[in-house]
Amino acid sequence: MTEWGEKSTTDLMSKYVAKESGYGVPKEGWRICLAHEFKEKRTPFQAKDVSLSHIFEHVGLGIRYLKWWYKKTQVEKKAPFIDMFGAQPLRQIYGVPLGGIGGGTITRGWKGDFCRWQLNPGMYTYKTVTVNQFTVCLRRNGQTLYQQVLSVERPPTLQGWNWGYCGEYAFYHALYPRAWSVYHLPGQNVTLTCRQVSPVLPHDYKDSSLPVAIFVWDIENKNDYDLDISIMFTVANGSGHKSDKCGGHWNEPFHLEKDGEAVSGVLLHHCPAVNPYTLSVAAREQAHREVSYQTAFSPKGTCISLWTDLITDGRLNSPTGSSPPTSKGEKLAAALAVGCSVPAQGHKSLEFCLAWDMPKIMFGSRERQHARRYTRYFGIEGDACPSLSHYALTHYKQWEKSIEEWQNPVLQDCSLPSWYKSALFNELYFVTDGGTVWTELPEDADVSGGLRSEDGGLPAQPDVMKEYGRFAYLEGQEYRMYNTYDVHFYASFALIMLWPKLAMSLQYDIAGSVVQEDLTERLHLMSGRYSLVKAKNVVPHDIGDPDDEPWQRVNAYLIHDTADWKDLNLKFVLQVYRDFHLTQDRQYLQDMWPICKAVMESEQKFDLDGDGLIENSGYADQTYDGWTVTGPSAYCGGLWLASLCVMCKMATLLDNDESYKYFKDLLDRGSAAYEKRLWNGKYYNYDGSGRSHSNSVMSDQCAGQWFLRASGLGEGEFKAFPVDKIRSALKAVYDLNVMSFADGQMGAVNGMRPEGVPDRSSVQSDEVWIGVVYGLAATMIHEGMRSEGLRTAEGCYRTAWERLGMAFQTPEAYCEKGIYRSLAYMRPLSIWAMQLALSSAHDSPTAAAAGDVCVQGRF
Repeated sequence: MTEWGEKSTTDLMSKYVAKESGYGVPKEGWRICLAHEFKEKRTPFQAKDVSLSHIFEHVGLGIRYLKWWYKKTQVEKKAPFIDMFGAQPLRQIYGVPLGGIGGGTITRGWKGDFCRWQLNPGMYTYKTVTVNQFTVCLRRNGQTLYQQVLSVERPPTLQGWNWGYCGEYAFYHALYPRAWSVYHLPGQNVTLTCRQVSPVLPHDYKDSSLPVAIFVWDIENKNDYDLDISIMFTVANGSGHKSDKCGGHWNEPFHLEKDGEAVSGVLLHHCPAVNPYTLSVAAREQAHREVSYQTAFSPKGTCISLWTDLITDGRLNSPTGSSPPTSKGEKLAAALAVGCSVPAQGHKSLEFCLAWDMPKIMFGSRERQHARRYTRYFGIEGDACPSLSHYALTHYKQWEKSIEEWQNPVLQDCSLPSWYKSALFNELYFVTDGGTVWTELPEDADVSGGLRSEDGGLPAQPDVMKEYGRFAYLEGQEYRMYNTYDVHFYASFALIMLWPKLAMSLQYDIAGSVVQEDLTERLHLMSGRYSLVKAKNVVPHDIGDPDDEPWQRVNAYLIHDTADWKDLNLKFVLQVYRDFHLTQDRQYLQDMWPICKAVMESEQKFDLDGDGLIENSGYADQTYDGWTVTGPSAYCGGLWLASLCVMCKMATLLDNDESYKYFKDLLDRGSAAYEKRLWNGKYYNYDGSGRSHSNSVMSDQCAGQWFLRASGLGEGEFKAFPVDKIRSALKAVYDLNVMSFADGQMGAVNGMRPEGVPDRSSVQSDEVWIGVVYGLAATMIHEGMRSEGLRTAEGCYRTAWERLGMAFQTPEAYCEKGIYRSLAYMRPLSIWAMQLALSSAHDSPTAAAAGDVCVQGRF
């Protein structure tokens, strides 16, 4: 029992709902009553939140950013990669996103609203589309007893419909990639359970790419008489984007019979100038199920005719033929109804499929087309929705079996707390909803632009990329840069454990960009100096902005010149060996070795005094890009030593004695300097500058040891840090950054003063970074501090998900009070590092099964 108390999944529900469950709803997950209101309302970080003591040092940045922002938005008519003037407000409404990996996503909120759309790659529309709803109709002996939109809202449009379902009688339950919405129909003795299923399947590289979702409606009739029950699904042709009114959209019915199974539904063709797509809503034709539809209706006014059509006989009129194209300014929607008879005290199920097909995508530059991954199986002509719907409706039961086989070892492990089980799976939402794209590798692609390093080169088209394509996800929905590498370092555990081929494909892309350069000079906003967009033999910060041309033009980030960052090169080296350790892919190791040597050679220039330890520059030159660091530092110095350690290990595996001796000498000298310059008897100082805050306690000071442990190293010959000092440092972090901050209830603050108050020397030192906290917790678990690690991570989950209402939009950061920063962020995927640590610490087959972690190359 923690000090929070081990909350049950019914904590956020009314007493009424807590008494009853829906059909097949699991015990574990995130659950909330539809009538719930979050008491605490927070605001996004803005310039006004910068303290007076920090304003002076950021005046130049502010002026340069304002000029750049004006040019970007007003002259170029583009969206800035970070919009300091347009941060997303906190909407405490989101639920499990729909769809597989890389084909776009649609988010259905926990109240049932379709409210967040990412169909154009990497670009979001935050609009609730009112007409997108499920409606239930109950009939007995030919008479309608009850017809209700299953929404608690009372919108100003569609007034001919029966809105305002009482949320006290319903709850939502999320366990990604599935979700359950349970509705008790007041006075009707009927319970509806809508189960939402998306094909997000570890180690599956076909079905996981599909842009589809299934809604299974389980109907329980607890009456002593039979009922005829219909569910109607209404869907708009569009996403609430301005393109909905551009004209030329049209709908048509379809029917597809294949392999003895038939599906029917409506296709909604959305035809903007760029990235046209088709939505479809479909159902399987089965005995004793009636499928009917309305091809097209206008989602304006009262819309009473559609409502009356359903209420008359529980079905829609199903006209033949297509709708005419819309005129400019006109909106369009469609409806599909499925009905059946449910016997007294009986149970029946109805199924719907929502699919979308945008096979060829163009990023904001509109320079070239990219084929999405799923087109390998369903074609590139834009006519895949019928086949996608048929496939999904006939395969979703297999998907659910795979999901349960993957998740059950964790869910059934009574040694793991319930909050952790929920966090582990639900944080995975970002793999699909992080602006994610998964494309085929173009036939003419050369990942390194035809360039090769001096010691050997990457193949133009590595086998893993030819077979599994290219993968990219955003740093955050508000920080719009693909594959931001300093952050991916934390998040990468989810990919390498669950979709290792995508993790390695991403690594080949990064490796290819290392040897390339872009000699274009541009202004960097923090320093006010001009420097190269991309220098040779350094790891890029990111592979581009979706509003430009990712992969082609890297480093969308222009606040700092990241060629001088101290952590990017090191994080590449550490991930290369970690990935090899978990996959045992020797070809991957051989391909990456010359790239690792190149970036380590570039990194060595930061060892200014030749003592074997790199130094930071005196500005924010690492992932903490608002927190300056001078001289040797615990964070970057620790990553450097860990990288030297894995270089020694890789040299040994590749029988390269000369390289082993070279890097071992650096490691020995650097380790001695690290201990001498930074160890203070209890923990490693933030930096060795001797400034007033140089002895702050950084929560992330053991990141190097974390990756060594995750890679099976950290002791014996391949050790960079004394284990007793690591454990002492972790204890100091736990005592100060965790337990002395916010009563130990909010995770670990980034920086803490030794006297027990947060370090407020920067805009980031007094923040909690959730992804860093999960990594810290993993480090604690690796070092035998399991209870402390779980307690540390629990604070973040309880704060973000249960207290602040940030479900499925976990931010980068929050402060103790008032503000948060960057909703829906990549870094919290690092919770999968905790799963790896738990499996490694206990050598537990149960724990390992969740990530299918194996060092024998089972991938």
